[in-house]
Amino acid sequence: MSSSATAAVQKQSEALRAAIRGRLLGPGDGEYDGARQIHNGMIDHRPAWIARCAGAADVQLAVDFARDHQLPVSVMGGGHGVSGFAVSDGGLMIDLSGMKNIRVNPQTRTARAEAGATWGDFDGATQAFGLATTGGVERTTGIGGLTLAGGYGFLMRKHGLTCDNLLSADVVTAGGRTLVASVEQNPDLFWGLRGGGGNFGIVTSFEFRLHPVEMVYGGLIAYPIERAREMIRRYDDFVACAPDELGSLLVLGTLPDGTKAVILLICFCGSEQEGRRCVQTLIAGETPVMSQLGQMPYPAVQSIVEGFNPRGLRNYWKSSFLKEVFVPAADVMVEQFLEAPVPYTHVVLYTLGGAVARVAREATAVENRDARHSFLIVGMWKDDSEDERNIAWVRSLSSAIEPFSSGGYYVNFESDSAADRVQLAYGKEKFGRLQALKDKYDPANFFRLNQNIRPSE
Repeated sequence: MSSSATAAVQKQSEALRAAIRGRLLGPGDGEYDGARQIHNGMIDHRPAWIARCAGAADVQLAVDFARDHQLPVSVMGGGHGVSGFAVSDGGLMIDLSGMKNIRVNPQTRTARAEAGATWGDFDGATQAFGLATTGGVERTTGIGGLTLAGGYGFLMRKHGLTCDNLLSADVVTAGGRTLVASVEQNPDLFWGLRGGGGNFGIVTSFEFRLHPVEMVYGGLIAYPIERAREMIRRYDDFVACAPDELGSLLVLGTLPDGTKAVILLICFCGSEQEGRRCVQTLIAGETPVMSQLGQMPYPAVQSIVEGFNPRGLRNYWKSSFLKEVFVPAADVMVEQFLEAPVPYTHVVLYTLGGAVARVAREATAVENRDARHSFLIVGMWKDDSEDERNIAWVRSLSSAIEPFSSGGYYVNFESDSAADRVQLAYGKEKFGRLQALKDKYDPANFFRLNQNIRPSE
């Protein structure tokens, strides 16, 4: 860009700074460095500007500015995306994190939430009325990225994915217009938003269906790593016919005292008696090294994972899907986990089924609803000198588990975003349909910092 063009853009940025209700930050502003930091400590990008939006009108102004000056645009909600798409080098970062207004209607059991809210914010508002919807398993996760990718959480077997509970969304398009997407309005866009990620616009607010959820039976229970193979097989068999009320994860991880263990995270959305009976069927005869199970408020279960996933560590993840866990697959999981380079790293069976599998495959852009588990490898470490070793370990386990995979991956659990990988996430048929939506709503690929669905040639 020539010096005269740079001066013109700088002048226009001052106009944007004056127009928005929020704040426009540049590298010289005191809040800049804090604003560009996200959950994954590997991401160290430096945007030319950060638009900290106060509402949908600010988002429209920021989109117009970036489009007019051909700047790459990134969008940040909760900042949890492992790929780091929330921050753009040399572009405009549109920061929604200040947009947290949530309105709950207990009569209709619905809630309208702005896109900067986290699941902690959302649950705090809805739990005042004894209500909830499927949210992420960590309170600091943003509602936007989770919903647009599909949305896994402890309540999904009972109430469906987060996107299955989405009723409508307000969307700012690449052209700077605001559209409503719902079953009645722009239904094609509504279909694409439910699983297709941030490819079609910036959602500024979401309307969700809510369900009665207050106290749950749940928590954490851990067993010696020597029991891991047996517990994986027992767990896999059990969840194949478990009641919908059981939301659960199996984790090969490291406890706070440094002990490697096989860990069950439990959230039973039903009575305490039913929950105890269900879980005891799974764990009967096993002696735990740690047990923190009991009746508790739903948000308490949502806080457990935060202790295993601290902000600021360096993260590299890969994922796939498993329709069941064969004995050789369990062996691979355990053997390679025991060789993990650092203690923060863990391996997860993120269990689907129940209501997730009963939604028609063609109803949303989400694929692989028929899998029993989403298999997730979470590489986490502190020192950048350890990047190569840890990334290599994650990739090695991913390759070793691939022969047992049913294909595809969940876009929120993947650090790699090559075009051929993105096609695998959706399958040929759905990818073609999503690409047609991209042609319609974003033919210039303005929104490309994401698990990108490129327009057709």
